[in-house]
Amino acid sequence: MPDTEREMPALPLLIVEDDPAILELLEEELADAGYPTLAASSAEQALATLSHSEVALVISDVRLPGIDGMQLLERLRREGSAVGFIVITAFGTIDQAVEALKQGADDFLTKPLDLEGLREAVYRVLESRRLASRLACDGAANSFHGIVGESEAMQSLFHDAARLADSDAPMLLLGESGTGKELMARAVHAESPRRDGPFVAVNCASIPAELMESEFFGHVKGAFTGADDARQGLFQAASGGSLFLDEIGEMPIALQAKLLRALQEKSVRPVGAEREEAVDVRIIAATHRHLEQEIEEGHFRSDLFYRLETFSLRIPPLREREGDIERLIPALIDKHAGQQEKRIARIEPAALEALLGYAYPGNVRELENAIMRAVTLAEAGQLCHADLPQRIREQGERRRRTCRETRAEGVLAGTATRADWPSLEEVEKRYIRKVLAATGGNKRRTAEVLGIARRTLYRRLDEE
Repeated sequence: MPDTEREMPALPLLIVEDDPAILELLEEELADAGYPTLAASSAEQALATLSHSEVALVISDVRLPGIDGMQLLERLRREGSAVGFIVITAFGTIDQAVEALKQGADDFLTKPLDLEGLREAVYRVLESRRLASRLACDGAANSFHGIVGESEAMQSLFHDAARLADSDAPMLLLGESGTGKELMARAVHAESPRRDGPFVAVNCASIPAELMESEFFGHVKGAFTGADDARQGLFQAASGGSLFLDEIGEMPIALQAKLLRALQEKSVRPVGAEREEAVDVRIIAATHRHLEQEIEEGHFRSDLFYRLETFSLRIPPLREREGDIERLIPALIDKHAGQQEKRIARIEPAALEALLGYAYPGNVRELENAIMRAVTLAEAGQLCHADLPQRIREQGERRRRTCRETRAEGVLAGTATRADWPSLEEVEKRYIRKVLAATGGNKRRTAEVLGIARRTLYRRLDEE
């Protein structure tokens, strides 16, 4: 009988098997489980079916006449198909399983088939894809022009950024290094009426002080030695759009006065020119420095600060964005796997624990660099704990050791103590609650997605 607790796919499963008896057995077994099916006796027939029918999952034998199951999988992935795929073979080896996962298979089963195991494998693959799709939709709903964030801090930031995007007044973005200030500047530009104009970004710390005036305002021919031709500056290049001045706290104070005048007069004078040129630019500046302290120390003009601070937004550090790391991890894995033309289907639990438990002093940039490294090193479609940077692995181990020692000391002293960070048990419970919410509170489905027995899930929920 169909399992009414499970949400059955609207699309059929395609079974590719050249043995009529096994094909009939698989069709009956999956039909009894409530899954609609299509059948093909060869890879060529499967490709013909896929050309005009959408399916939720392909279940294919490896040994087939003509094109074999592995070649079918490889072809589908090469053509960009993301359909779920389970490989079945009577001659399974570790190497073959690894190769199947590398090619993009979701699971690998051997004959003689454990039919209950087949049903569970089908369900896990479909459920994993359903949850991934739901998370992707949630992520899109909780993003601002590609910036992911569902935490209260980020939702408030998105709201304020959208409100301020319509203005032409200067904007100042504040935040620690690595929080994504340039991404936010680009998002504000994309949200603004200037979205069709240029977005020009410059890091003020990267331009030599003696070249800054020419870089910003341009120069006429012969203005100085080496000025063989006239050259437009960044203001002219950004006219009609937005000019992003990153690390504006690094700008020499002499140039700050000229920048202030450009903001007030909406015009610039190229080096060596006799007249000013009108420019239509919105300035978005950013810094990780405390500009009030820079003002007190004489390194930054107060009048420029007040002009830039007409609208200011603070980008929160990752440690203040509770829950966002869990959203960022899959988004960044997908991003870098796509750039490297790799497919990462799984993340090892130990790797997930390490990524969730790390403090990230370098904020989102550090998280992204760690994931980019891990994706590069990942094999067989799985991101493993060993693929992560050593500092993240070591901090995870220190936390596990500290948690154990803290709990032991508490028992010996007869007192209950708690570390400043969550214990592994708390991380696990948090993850279980997330999956439970994603499955709509269905404990059976939650246990299956987590890969644990239902009694284990009940016990862990009872412990909360």
